[in-house]
Amino acid sequence: MLNWRPDYDIEQETEQLKIESRASENLMLASEKRLLESEKRLKLLQESNARIARFEQELFSSSPPTPSTGDSSPT
Repeated sequence: MLNWRPDYDIEQETEQLKIESRASENLMLASEKRLLESEKRLKLLQESNARIARFEQELFSSSPPTPSTGDSSPT
């Protein structure tokens, strides 16, 4: 152990921590990107649901009710 340098171990640990930190940052950025994409999809779905609800409301409020014959088969 004549060439043992205590600062070498510290340098190695520091380098490993830097690598782990970069990996964590990359994972965090990927997670944020997925979250933003999910929020965009959710917004699109909410807009689509609102359009469908308006369409259904218009459709059902403007059409006269069909008389019930007690038979569920199509005519």
